[in-house]
Amino acid sequence: MYDYINGYLESLGDGWSIYLWLVAGGLIILACIYWIIWAKKNEQFDEDIKYVIFQETDEDKMSKEDYQKSRDVIKEQVARRDEVLAQERLAKQKRAV
Repeated sequence: MYDYINGYLESLGDGWSIYLWLVAGGLIILACIYWIIWAKKNEQFDEDIKYVIFQETDEDKMSKEDYQKSRDVIKEQVARRDEVLAQERLAKQKRAV
């Protein structure tokens, strides 16, 4: 089997490997485009996500504006999570019927 593959590769001549690299590069680009579209669809590009890591006990470590922003962002995140979970429950109910 190895001799067959080796013989086939040697019969291709010079310059064939560039096409292999072009195909591999094209597949990588397509995969990256897919992942970016998936991330946008699933709300992964959120600039305020950095505020979610803070807790109420971190108030003394932050400015008043940042602390208020973190509380607002967490409220928005929780509300959005509840919306998504409600949509998922509704979709499951529709599938079950």
